[in-house]
Amino acid sequence: MKFFDRARETESLLQILEQSKQHAQFTILTGRRRIGKTTLVFHAYSNIPFLYFFVSKKAESELCESWQQEISAKFKVPMLGKASRFADIFDYIMQFAKQQQVTLFIDEFQEFLRINPSVYSDMQKIWDINKSEAKINLIVGGSVQTLIHKIFEDKKEPLYNRQTALIKLKRFPPSVLKQILNNHNPQYTKDDLLALYCFTGGVAKYVELLMDNGATTRRKMIETIIKQDSVFLSEGKNLLIEEFGKDYGIYFSIISAIASGHNQRSQIENMIGKEIGGYLSMLEDTYGVITKHKPLFATTNSNVRYRLDDPFLIFWFRFVFKFNYMVEIDAYEALREIVERDYESYSSKLLEYYFKDKMIESKQFTRIDTWWSRNGENEIDLIAINELQKTAVFYEVKRQAKDIDISLLETRKETFLTATRQLKRYDISCKGLSMQDM
Repeated sequence: MKFFDRARETESLLQILEQSKQHAQFTILTGRRRIGKTTLVFHAYSNIPFLYFFVSKKAESELCESWQQEISAKFKVPMLGKASRFADIFDYIMQFAKQQQVTLFIDEFQEFLRINPSVYSDMQKIWDINKSEAKINLIVGGSVQTLIHKIFEDKKEPLYNRQTALIKLKRFPPSVLKQILNNHNPQYTKDDLLALYCFTGGVAKYVELLMDNGATTRRKMIETIIKQDSVFLSEGKNLLIEEFGKDYGIYFSIISAIASGHNQRSQIENMIGKEIGGYLSMLEDTYGVITKHKPLFATTNSNVRYRLDDPFLIFWFRFVFKFNYMVEIDAYEALREIVERDYESYSSKLLEYYFKDKMIESKQFTRIDTWWSRNGENEIDLIAINELQKTAVFYEVKRQAKDIDISLLETRKETFLTATRQLKRYDISCKGLSMQDM
């Protein structure tokens, strides 16, 4: 698949490159696994030689040997000898950067915590001593969010606040998914587009895997994802197990319950049979996997719902994790039938996510949220507000336009206005959204 989107991030990296010719730059490039961090750097710097250090799970001395070869190949300089410590290599690069501009990209930077945690204090000392003279463009990338947070945001850590820039790579927005799908299948349907969103969430690598396999229709996507040796089947576990560590079992059970539609704490605890308050806090505040939602303008936490914001994880926990016993006995055809059977009800909720992402991309609104009454009998799928223009739009979202009931939405709007006493002076309208509006 060719390179799509990332114009803003590419421009940022190029500007940072120019700045590094005068002053040392230290950029953190972060984002969830498979989002395209490495691809972005190689795209942005395709016309310049730069050093690429991948921190794999090997001994430090072994890594240093390969990095020395990278230095020698890229800058045509003699090998350093037998440096076995990253600190020695980093010091060499910083000294070299005093004579010549250097770009260094260290990928999976958080892995040093497992290999040799003292690397970070060594780097801090070398960076602080030499940065005023070095013309270096240092970029560090990482996908384990808890560890990246620990390295750079914990005041006790040596590299705290050393960065000069932060780039957080996000999922492809709906407009880019349209471009990609149209590029590979100009005859795609709205349901094909929704399926691509539901199954990948706009994560670059997942989109690439589907497109490169010719999976441009809903049916072909399901066949590609649910089959023997599919990387999608193990991806959810691979994505999260490093974050959660040995307690991943209870975390997976909680996420699975939320993905299945049990979004209140009491519902989740009934499903898994234990108190989960601390785990919910960790999933939200530390790992960033779930978010706690209150009805729009609610002032208390008495009516909270939890949800997953990553469409791929919703799919993986809803179908792959839940029916893993089928995967274990290679019952792929049966699992594909279950996905097809439940697809309409499953995708109808994800359609709300799609339209919210589309509204965010449009930049027409200052606030986008949902609302539900205390008893749960009245719910408004999306409320989009422009606080500058004093306008608000209440939306009902359905897969099919024929199922939208604007009169019912008007009634719910009045219930909302009575319950919250907000938006009284706003120009309010009610609209429906369906797959026709994608």
